[in-house]
Amino acid sequence: MICALDVDYRAASVAVAAVAFAGWGDAVAALERVDVTAGAAAAYEPGQFYLRELPYLCRMLDALPAMTVLVVDGYAELDRGPGLGGHLAAARGLPVIGVAKTRYAGAPAVEVRRGTSKAPLFVTAVGIAAADAAAHVAAMHGPYRIPTLLKRVDALARGTAAQ
Repeated sequence: MICALDVDYRAASVAVAAVAFAGWGDAVAALERVDVTAGAAAAYEPGQFYLRELPYLCRMLDALPAMTVLVVDGYAELDRGPGLGGHLAAARGLPVIGVAKTRYAGAPAVEVRRGTSKAPLFVTAVGIAAADAAAHVAAMHGPYRIPTLLKRVDALARGTAAQ
């Protein structure tokens, strides 16, 4: 199974959501889960962003069945080394695809344009060829820039998802 993950910081808690699905073109998740942890997230440290999210992502994955590929909101690879996805790949021993909405200068991202959007998604990967990762993201369900299940995991993490 493929698992998309997202983290949302709140004033007194951190929410992490997971949406698992069998195929890149799936419109509906096979599994959804949201966990909320009391307390604020660790402070942001420049160049160490992954430290804020990695513990929550790993805890979520510990509670799920085995996955084959992970998708994160952000970069898997940066110009200076691993991004959040790269650190998650190292921690879990799984391929990770990073899907970012904004360009990070110097990151080796493949631009993916979906639907009629002029703005691309920026796809990086660890453990899978970047071109293959980009093709998977392009093939995801939905007519808009953000694929249906990536929009769903974001809404679940933020607590704005319709049930």
